[in-house]
Amino acid sequence: MGQKKDLTGSEKSKIVRYLAEGCSSLKIAKLLKRDHRTIKRFIQNSQQGRKKRVEKPRRKITAHELRKVKRAAAKMPLATSLAIFQSCNITGVPKSTRCAILRDMAKVRKAERRPPLNKTHKLKRQDWAKKYLKTDFSKVLWTDEMRVSLDGPDGWARGWIGKGQRAPVRLRRQQGGGGVLVWAGIIKDELVGPFRIEDGVKLNSQSYCQFLEDTFFKQWYRKKSASFKKNVIFTQDNAPSHASKYSTAWLARKGIKEEKLMTWPPCSPDLNPIENLWSIIKCEIYKEGKQYTSLNSVWEAVVAAARNVDGEQIKTLTESMDGRLLSVLAKKGGYIGR
Repeated sequence: MGQKKDLTGSEKSKIVRYLAEGCSSLKIAKLLKRDHRTIKRFIQNSQQGRKKRVEKPRRKITAHELRKVKRAAAKMPLATSLAIFQSCNITGVPKSTRCAILRDMAKVRKAERRPPLNKTHKLKRQDWAKKYLKTDFSKVLWTDEMRVSLDGPDGWARGWIGKGQRAPVRLRRQQGGGGVLVWAGIIKDELVGPFRIEDGVKLNSQSYCQFLEDTFFKQWYRKKSASFKKNVIFTQDNAPSHASKYSTAWLARKGIKEEKLMTWPPCSPDLNPIENLWSIIKCEIYKEGKQYTSLNSVWEAVVAAARNVDGEQIKTLTESMDGRLLSVLAKKGGYIGR
């Protein structure tokens, strides 16, 4: 067998299942009719995690282009490196090179926050990965809520600012701030929602179940075929309103119980692909430090951004689960890159 193109998402999923069944890499290669080296390379890369990039020589830009970049950084505070270089009509420069050039004339800070993992959390994450290693993730519905504010998340309004330049003034509100709570789901290549949770509603078990009834079940789920409902697996995190006895019993009456309701490990937002969808939407609605003056306007921006997310992007997220599970096992329950 000769070498072919890169492995497809479907082939990668099959490799994971065959490995879980105890098949050797040689047997998998024969079953998929692919080159043995291709299969071994995929397995090795999945187990080792992301390899550190080899430093390459930085592409040089001319002195004239450098002056244009400096002027653009001064005129476009808080912009991304890509936006700055595009405004100068400088193309073909990789992100690492753009940032290295900007570091000589500007600075950027970004806070990273995520829940801590203790030994028990890591063990539960490993057990979860082993449990669902053979799962067909094309049948899993990933759901979650996201809060969007008028001004963006804390620490979001950061970007490159030229040395000697002052940061732009942003709105400071004494009253009338707040945000919108949004619920959505993704399955295979389909986006479910987004749906807006009514302003002022405290999301407890009762209000959460009523919200699902009015939106998810009435507007999406009931339109699906009996075979779809029979095979779909519903996923939600361990928020109190999700994991309570009331919500669990209510979902069971809807037919979502036992193996159709995926258990979720603690402190694991990195394992839910819908978190990546939220990042895509937030990058779009808050680009260039954008702020909003009303809750309706920020909700409209969320709907528009969600509408621009195509099926291929969603499919890429949902098909990433096999790799995430392997990474969790390789890192012994530690955090994985998202």
